[in-house]
Order: sequence, then structure tokens, then C-alpha cells
Amino acid sequence: MTGDEITDCYRGYIACLNSRNWPELERFVHDEVLYNGKFVGLGGYRQMLEGDVQAIPDLQFNIGLLIAEPPHVAAQLRFACTPIGELFGYAVNGKRVAFIENVFYEFGEGKIRSVWSVIDKAAVGDQL
Repeated sequence: MTGDEITDCYRGYIACLNSRNWPELERFVHDEVLYNGKFVGLGGYRQMLEGDVQAIPDLQFNIGLLIAEPPHVAAQLRFACTPIGELFGYAVNGKRVAFIENVFYEFGEGKIRSVWSVIDKAAVGDQL
């Protein structure tokens, strides 16, 4: 994939997440995807994302920074949301919070094969 192709694919992936179009996830995520070094597979990855949305109904993925150097993408995702209960061990209970996720992807066969995610969980605690 070229830099433009991988960037377009990634933006399509983010649009898929934000529209909750879970059946389309297979267009962007490989069947054998790894998350933070562990095999989760497409089904496990989808289940994780669906769980995130259940806990945070207004969750929207906003790209703050995007760097593509095929086969890798690095992104800073920004979130401002209202979790309904606990988030990262903090009792948020409907309070609006903001935090950042730094995430790195490796693409293979035109799809996301590996995801490495680091979330600024302390930012949530600081806001409470």
C-alpha cells in the first residue's frame, strides 16, 4: 500500500468505527489481528470495540495526528465522551471526560494486522 492508500484505508476504518458499522469492520481489520501483542482475531477485536461503545455510548474516534509510513500508521486519537459507569478503574458515572490514545497499526494484505495502544488513563482520573 502507498502512503495515500494506507491513510485512506485508516480514515475509512475510523469512519466505520464512528458509524458503528460492525459488519464492515472486516474490510479494514485482518481475521488474525493482534492487539498489544496478543492474538484477538477479528471477532475478539469487534467484541472489544462493541464493549467500548456499550460502556461509552457517545464514543467518537477523532484523529488528532496521523502519520503513515507503510506498512505502519501512527495516530493520536482524541476522545471527549460520557461513560455510563467506570472507565479505566475510575467511577466516571456520566461525567464528560477527555483523554488521548496513542495507537500504532501495522497493515498486511491491505488490512490492520497489529494494533499497539497506549491510553492516557491518568487524564481521566485528573478530571474527576
